[in-house]
Amino acid sequence: MRKLFVLSLLVSLPWVCLSQSFLSNKQIDSLISIMSPEEKAGQMTQIDLGVIAEGGICNLVQPQALNLEKLKTAIVKYHIGSILNVGCGSGTISMESWHKIINTIFEQNKKYSHLNIPIIYGIDAIHGANYTMGATLFPQQIGQAATWNPGLVKKMYQITAYETRASGIPWNFSPVLDLGRMPLWSRFFETFGEDVYLAKQMSKVAIQGIQNNGISGPNQVAACMKHFLGYSMPLSGKDRTPAWISDRELREYFLPTFREAINQGAKTVMVNSGEINGTPVHINYDILTTLLRDELGFKGVAVTDWEDVYKLVNVHRVASSKKEAVKMAIMAGVDMSMTPNDFEFTELLVELIKEGSIPMSRIDASVRRILVLKNEMGLFQFKKITKDIYPLFGSKEHAQKSYELAAESMTLLKNANKTLPINASNEKVLVCGPSANSMNLLNGAWTHTWQGVDSRFNTKGKFTIFEAMSLYNASNVSYALGSEIDSLKDIEACVQAAKLVDKIVVCLGETPCTEIPGNIDNLDLSVAQKTLVKRLKELNKPIVLVCCFNRPRLLNEIAGIVDAILYAYLPGDEGGRAISDCLFGVKNPSGKLPFTYPSSQNSFVHYDRKHSEDLDVDFSENAYKPQFDFGFGLSYTKFEFSDFSLSKDTLNNFDSLVLKVNVKNIGDRTGQEVVQLYYSDLVASITPSVKKLMAFSKISLQPNETKTIVFSVHKKDLSFVNKELQEVTEKGDFDLIINNQKKRIYVN
Repeated sequence: MRKLFVLSLLVSLPWVCLSQSFLSNKQIDSLISIMSPEEKAGQMTQIDLGVIAEGGICNLVQPQALNLEKLKTAIVKYHIGSILNVGCGSGTISMESWHKIINTIFEQNKKYSHLNIPIIYGIDAIHGANYTMGATLFPQQIGQAATWNPGLVKKMYQITAYETRASGIPWNFSPVLDLGRMPLWSRFFETFGEDVYLAKQMSKVAIQGIQNNGISGPNQVAACMKHFLGYSMPLSGKDRTPAWISDRELREYFLPTFREAINQGAKTVMVNSGEINGTPVHINYDILTTLLRDELGFKGVAVTDWEDVYKLVNVHRVASSKKEAVKMAIMAGVDMSMTPNDFEFTELLVELIKEGSIPMSRIDASVRRILVLKNEMGLFQFKKITKDIYPLFGSKEHAQKSYELAAESMTLLKNANKTLPINASNEKVLVCGPSANSMNLLNGAWTHTWQGVDSRFNTKGKFTIFEAMSLYNASNVSYALGSEIDSLKDIEACVQAAKLVDKIVVCLGETPCTEIPGNIDNLDLSVAQKTLVKRLKELNKPIVLVCCFNRPRLLNEIAGIVDAILYAYLPGDEGGRAISDCLFGVKNPSGKLPFTYPSSQNSFVHYDRKHSEDLDVDFSENAYKPQFDFGFGLSYTKFEFSDFSLSKDTLNNFDSLVLKVNVKNIGDRTGQEVVQLYYSDLVASITPSVKKLMAFSKISLQPNETKTIVFSVHKKDLSFVNKELQEVTEKGDFDLIINNQKKRIYVN
């Protein structure tokens, strides 16, 4: 009887075939009204590909292939709403394989689901469509931030959206909007750095690039803000361990990037796997509903991370059973659970719905958000995916943008005696160290596999640092390993090879890793890598360090004995070329640090929270001694700042002032400079920062060229979150700072 009733209701609706048009709000509500508890619970469930693929979970047949019986069960019995990933323990899939998987899911769903509600597929396309063979892989987020070039970063996310959608996938679990203020954290490289303003600008263009003014087109996918909220500041520095963050600091530092992304129309959000101040975020109604929904006005879908509802029982121990955990999470504001390896969540949610433990109104709210998302993606209009409409997938044009992004991220931290650039024609160079001849160490985690350590999947035709340098003059470039990450390897042969060259390039690295597998106890650079540098120093030859790290590994023992340091972050598939071109001077480094580089263990004082510039204050003298400051980065040319002027020295409500400064390239080669505007609140109701970034502009200058940079300053630009958790700008004196120049204004 129910099937006949459903069919008659379908015919009575203004739409007959769900696969032919976008739905109106009224049509979505009508659809929800005829859905059973099982169908609604299914929409709120997300499973891993492994559940419906050939082979066992985490032991899939390779390449991955669907098991039609398993898929039928997921559709008919569990009415599954979403699928993710490439399967636990699996790696990159070809575009053709993705098309077969996505098309088959659609066809089988159309065949067996009487309501034909499309299934949404999601993927972690973290620095490009990294789970599709041949896709363009870009620098990781921390390197993107180091470019200080939002326009270039936006283009990267547009390309990622294009290539992700080309794979048939409409949902990208990116970007990470967590602020990188805990250098020990294993996911530090996935952030846009420590500064709120810089991260906000990058968050803004990331959402704009991914969604591209919509999410239904062939070049558009839905973005997912990760991870709401405070995930990146675990007290221990270990992933998924408790954070202790005051409400004021949560709003001052960790909320703004998410607010910016929501203002840009971000469609989905992933919940912080950890807990804040003793409460797991997955059951924190104040964060997931009061803050996210009521205050920020977020209308989209909130999804959990991997198996996090179950972890409320076995990790956080705030629920006595999985059933209780499901209820707590849904009532707090979770819309979709990344289950991911079974259907127990679905079954428990059905029980809770039928017994009335969760109001139907709460369930319908989540289901409506999910259906609206699918509708906006154009999934109800699904057409078979083909490769021919994506001619630029993995193209030279896209690779060039990856190269440009990597090149602009390169940050020159030291260059004594003009050691760099190297003369490719006249100077013999030894390239050594763990990242010298490794694509894995250039890319990091989320590259073809979750942890990014399997070299079998590396993109063909890409160059390591050594290979890229050899393209210039192979006879002048030699290679010897010398050291793995954690152990010396043929170091004597490396030392002997170094005796025959003019300069030595030591490429340091860190094993690709993320999340819990990336947890470490300290930031020390491995003994083996330090030993390699110290042994080579005995030869009294110029040494250049190239650093490819997941996070700022300590250089304090060796920074003083080397001649140059090029910080490369995790620059992606074009990183070898970008590093090589910077070393040889084809490219002039222009990157700036998006974080304060610590000089010693546990000395994590950020540039904006150092207490005082007054050298008579003992705290300041001893606490803030970074290896390198936030915003720091050298060039092969020099810039001069002059004629810093303000249109007025008093700022009132709804008023603004115009700030101008001249920047001149006084060197002998073209270069890019980042003009950084900071402000200092001299007296405030809470201890103010010494300075905070409020604007920046990246410019290119020819030798002897001068440009005038103009910034507009408003009163709201000088605000902070006070003790009452209000964003305010208090009356008083402020300093505006560019480079070594400073102007004082008064704010009414």
